[in-house]
Amino acid sequence: MTATALANPAPPADETRRIPGNKGIWVGITCEFVEFIVLFAVYFIARAHFPDAFHEGAQRLNIVAGTAITLLMVTSSYCIACSVNAIRQDKHRAAVIWLVAGLIIALGYPVAKVLEIDWNLAHGINGESGIFFTVYYYLTFNHLVHATWGILGILWVLARLLFHGYTAEDYVGLEALASYWHATDIIWLVIFPLFYVLA
Repeated sequence: MTATALANPAPPADETRRIPGNKGIWVGITCEFVEFIVLFAVYFIARAHFPDAFHEGAQRLNIVAGTAITLLMVTSSYCIACSVNAIRQDKHRAAVIWLVAGLIIALGYPVAKVLEIDWNLAHGINGESGIFFTVYYYLTFNHLVHATWGILGILWVLARLLFHGYTAEDYVGLEALASYWHATDIIWLVIFPLFYVLA
């Protein structure tokens, strides 16, 4: 055995192959992805049948709101990832600060969504404004529901973190939350271009 191998022993096989979070959260994430795959299929079928409605509808959406939601989702995901990284290094205070930041930024999403809907209604855009907007509202409201569950999850995990429920040796709950929030983030990163950019 070489000196390099002795100085840098390979991590145990179970550590290198460990899935972040737990099995339960991945069942939930899988269900979430299956649900949105079906919804995206509806989107593409409707778009194939009504291309003009989708093109015109996208021009009427508020791209500033869509971009703001995108930035909020990505930034909150980054903060939660930093919280996981901090607890891995046994930096409890930093983990709390990052998770609080992630929560505050995540709360900006429903606020931005409410403002966007208010703007839509002021411009005569509702669920009966055509097939594009029916699909748009159904998909984005579904995403908002999943994000709301994620926000409730952040609150629960933050409460546990504040009372030292997670340590450098056991942070599965925090990691599970991060996995779910990243999955919800990825879905929005598909929704945003489909409705606000490419349609």
